Amino acid sequence: MNLPGLLRPRTPGSEILRTALRRNAGAMLRGTALMGLYQAGETAFPIALGLIVEHTLAERSPVSLAVALAALAAIITTVSLSWRFGMRILQRANTTEAHHWRVRVAACGLEPVARDTGLRSGEVLTIATEDADQTADIVEVVPVLISSLVAVAVTAVALGTASIGLGVLVVAGSAAILAVLGLLSGRIGRSTKEQQARVAQAGAKVADLINGLRPLHGFGGNHAAFLSYRRLSSRARDQAVTVARANGTYAGTALTLNAVLAVTVSLAAGWLALDGRIGIGELVMAVGLAQFVLEPLKLCADMPKYVMTARASAERMALVLSAPPVTGPGPDRAAPGPGEGLELDGLRYGSLRGLGLRLPAGEFTAVLAHRPQEAADLLAVLALHVPSDGYQGVVRLGGRPLAELSVASVRAELLVNPHDAEVFAGTLRSNIDPAGSGTRVAEAVRASMLTDVVALHSRGLDHEVHDRGSNLSGGQRQRLTLARALAADAGILVLHDPTTAVDAVTEQSIADRLVQLRRGRTTLVVTSSPALLDAADRVLVLADGAVTAEGTHRELLARDQDYARAVAR
Repeated sequence: MNLPGLLRPRTPGSEILRTALRRNAGAMLRGTALMGLYQAGETAFPIALGLIVEHTLAERSPVSLAVALAALAAIITTVSLSWRFGMRILQRANTTEAHHWRVRVAACGLEPVARDTGLRSGEVLTIATEDADQTADIVEVVPVLISSLVAVAVTAVALGTASIGLGVLVVAGSAAILAVLGLLSGRIGRSTKEQQARVAQAGAKVADLINGLRPLHGFGGNHAAFLSYRRLSSRARDQAVTVARANGTYAGTALTLNAVLAVTVSLAAGWLALDGRIGIGELVMAVGLAQFVLEPLKLCADMPKYVMTARASAERMALVLSAPPVTGPGPDRAAPGPGEGLELDGLRYGSLRGLGLRLPAGEFTAVLAHRPQEAADLLAVLALHVPSDGYQGVVRLGGRPLAELSVASVRAELLVNPHDAEVFAGTLRSNIDPAGSGTRVAEAVRASMLTDVVALHSRGLDHEVHDRGSNLSGGQRQRLTLARALAADAGILVLHDPTTAVDAVTEQSIADRLVQLRRGRTTLVVTSSPALLDAADRVLVLADGAVTAEGTHRELLARDQDYARAVAR
């Protein structure tokens, strides 16, 4: 999913940052104005204090003192309110922008066709959370940086009115500090980018391990898996230490340089006061400003680090947002023709060698693949996991080649349900009917033999399902995903081994009910289940990448010994 008008294919991280800045220009302008007012008020405080000392010593008037104190109160009020409302505006814009990018990255990950990112799901998750937040920080960083520079400029001007030398000293010192820190920030940006990549890899490893936890327990691979994760996590930790050292060096250098500048300005002001070239009030102002300028200088010093971190995160987001989909939409947006089924003509992909088959509309067809890879390659093409230029031959849906149809129109007509379909945290109902608009939920529950699971719990279909269905058995999870596929009521439904985790009696009941529910609809089941094969109108045998035999289940049992051995249980 691209961002029309904002984000083009192959968009670098810098363009993502520019997009964020343009989108929040109004909020940033208001925030900058208020934060500038805050910094100006902070700067005005030592200036006003110096003037109070100067005039109080000269006039010794209680009225003048009262007016001065009132002026200080007004300055303090201005500082408090401008900071409060300025940061409210900026943080709201920051949070909204982070939400925007999280949704965009998540939308890319949830598209019907996967993107060619080269990243695992755990890495995409890190990008959709941490990197999105750090990228959005640019909305807050820039106004704070500008307001801090304004404070430094006001300080330089104020000191320049007392002594041009003091003003020049602040300007030159600030420029030198920012130049030194700018060099250090580049190293931080490179180290942070590497750290984010390693943390994302470790997160992806954890997600993979949790997903395969039961198989790991089954063959005793727990310890090896733990060591594998530990190596990745250790590399992420080492890189985090490197980043921490760079940040520590940066912070220490910034603090030292700022302190040196403040001390230099204070000493220079004291020397000028002793020499009689500035008054006591100007000395108080100079010392106060020298102490005050530490804060805006620190903010200025920190900003390059935040900018580099935001840039590194934006570059990682660009990996997802600008990655092309594995299968793009065809030039023709028309829907496939009604009532013409599915046809494969001379399909060559992976282990498939000129596969040809036709599924007439309304027929229940089963495919027995002697090799699992042949089944996997067939389903990959039908599920649009392979671009149209990635295979030879033609796949027609409703009489039209897939290459001429949009992904949306194919998805509306053809549903491929894998044998390892995911179960999500939520309820039984939300897993069966995620959109909440299905009209065949009850029939799908009966056909998938999920009724016993529903009846087992007091809340029925509203029974809570844990992450990845961890509170369900393997057979219950499989029947749940089958119910979801049936509830979608697709014109053409492709199922892959939908009953491998259920017992023979339940399998027979599912086969019978599946035929009833899908009557008049085109259905293809890739399976070795005798019950499903026997229920099919026609069985195709797939061997050596092509259809080698076809007929009913019982006909094939009688004449094909290889088929009989493959389905024997």
